[in-house]
Amino acid sequence: MSRPMTYAMIGGGTDAFIGEVHRRAIALDNTAVLVAGALSSTPERSIQSAKQLGLCHDRSYGTYQELFEREQARQDRVDFVVIVTPNDTHFPIAKAALEYGFHVVMDKPSTHTSEQSQELSELAIKQNLLCCVTYNYTGYPMVRQARAMVRDGSLGTIRKLIIEYHQGWLATDLESSGQKQAAWRVDPSRAGLGGALGDIGTHAENLGSFITGLEVDSVYAELNAFVPGRQLDDDASVLLKYKHGAHGVITASQVCIGRGNGLSIRVYGDQAAIHWNQESPDELLYTQIDANTMTYTRGGPGLSSDAQISTRIPQGHPEGYLEAFANIYRGVVEAIRTKRDGTPETALSQLIPTIKDGAQGVQFVERCVESASKGCSIKF
Repeated sequence: MSRPMTYAMIGGGTDAFIGEVHRRAIALDNTAVLVAGALSSTPERSIQSAKQLGLCHDRSYGTYQELFEREQARQDRVDFVVIVTPNDTHFPIAKAALEYGFHVVMDKPSTHTSEQSQELSELAIKQNLLCCVTYNYTGYPMVRQARAMVRDGSLGTIRKLIIEYHQGWLATDLESSGQKQAAWRVDPSRAGLGGALGDIGTHAENLGSFITGLEVDSVYAELNAFVPGRQLDDDASVLLKYKHGAHGVITASQVCIGRGNGLSIRVYGDQAAIHWNQESPDELLYTQIDANTMTYTRGGPGLSSDAQISTRIPQGHPEGYLEAFANIYRGVVEAIRTKRDGTPETALSQLIPTIKDGAQGVQFVERCVESASKGCSIKF
């Protein structure tokens, strides 16, 4: 068995939610070990977080610039860098990491503008490096099963997609209480053009693209900020037209009281339909014309190879959010190993979301904001 790779984390200090999610997901398969970090926006807090996470003093850095300079000079330099900072810093950090020769994994949305994402894509190609975006919901086994069924023609020609992503945690003016996660997400200077649209709407767009392979042709969007004084949308409704004739609906909202993390997708073809719900992730519903609905279950019989290799434990033992996240990182590590050792690509490495997917997500936000401001359909 190959030794675990090593990684550095930028952001994600001990008081940050998503940094701990990444660390736990990576640790799940022991494919990589955290050995270095610049974990906060100030050197003092970075060093304190590094101590709490048990990092060695000589690899606990005050800034990401210091991390890249000193890690590049080490014989045991890290294999890749994970960026889990607010949106406005993704681009400069990722660009610097690539210029220093490090593979990059970043949270979504990838950058503030699609031009920035395109620049990262071109730089990654030039440097022969990976630049990945953690659209983690694509790591669920039954999402990968849905993708395989669409691709093998089990649904026939795709006609319609309905994707919902509903949360309720921003139904009040939470940002005014000083809640850190709320504050930056509603600040245009840090979050970018989209509020709920950028934070969770990009996940919805990516999920539809990943499963169906359809390309968006145009969008018609309505964006609302229901909480008084909020500058960015907390509720978005988008009509999509796809190339080759399919239509779609995406609703993304963070003011739906009582909803936790309600991501679901329905895909309707001319022969059958599928339905997947993130809060019941081990099941995929499949309905053919004039037939009863079938339930495919994670770990059960008749699943695609992509679903099988993304499963860890037998049917009936639930897998969830962390396992899906971990599947992305398994693919990332295998893709890095392919580049480093010249070995063939693996099935998992071919399923990872890249900066091209990130660029599409940012473009989706840009076009929706333009559509909402102009009150018309916008070409993608």
